[in-house]
Amino acid sequence: MPESAMPAGKPAQEAPRRSRPLLTLEVLRREQLTPHMVRIIAGGPNFARYAENGFADAYCKIWFGPDGKPLDGTAELETLREEFPREQWPVSRTYTIRSVDTAARELAIDFVVHGDEGLAGPWADRAAAGEALTFSGPGGAFNPDPEAGWHLFAADESALPATAAVLEALPASAVGQVFLEVGGPEDQQPLTVPAGISVTWLHRGDIPAGNTGLLAAAVAAAPWQSNDVQVFAHGEREAMKALRDVLFGSRGLERRQVSLSGYWASGRSEDAFQAEKRTPVGKIL
Repeated sequence: MPESAMPAGKPAQEAPRRSRPLLTLEVLRREQLTPHMVRIIAGGPNFARYAENGFADAYCKIWFGPDGKPLDGTAELETLREEFPREQWPVSRTYTIRSVDTAARELAIDFVVHGDEGLAGPWADRAAAGEALTFSGPGGAFNPDPEAGWHLFAADESALPATAAVLEALPASAVGQVFLEVGGPEDQQPLTVPAGISVTWLHRGDIPAGNTGLLAAAVAAAPWQSNDVQVFAHGEREAMKALRDVLFGSRGLERRQVSLSGYWASGRSEDAFQAEKRTPVGKIL
């Protein structure tokens, strides 16, 4: 699948009119997590400038130049906008900060990869130690509620890094259910979860991602403990709409209980996905 069909994050954005702070780190190593997931570990002299925002679901915007590689940090976005035509402006891809190791002075970002299609995935698949990784952020505003009666997670692999990071932030006493849709058993990853959290992997096989209905069906059929729940559901847009109908329609949850977000849309390029966010078809909530 192309990155434009399944980015591990949100769609591209053009360079803004105002300069925004950028941080350039150095790729330290690349790790192959599964056949379709690569982890980039970055650090270097500039790591001390990285300021965590205190949220479990933290993300950054990686800025890419027209050569398909992250910017090298030698020029501000505003300068590049002024000096080059629009078609050569940097674009961003939004990715979860999977983890930060302050002692080792490293941070990790996971990328969904599907061959040569897309922008960030192919770069990550070939990234070598010493390359630049320039991003802005972190952003994000979600933490698990330690007072929730139970927790419910539903995601495809585009949101697997964010889901894994939030699961690691749960209190040891947390209980709940996790539903994760991936291609097959080879795409599963070890997860760190409290003893009271059950994890169910949903395999779509040869069915194209975003066209299975697996997540909504699994959540609808699962035992429902109570409405004292906090939900984290992120992934393909139409799958999230189906979950919306289950969570708000069938279960009667309130908006404050649910973090629901579309990371991508089946059959849409990233530019189309971004444009549709401002139309009825692109709205989830």
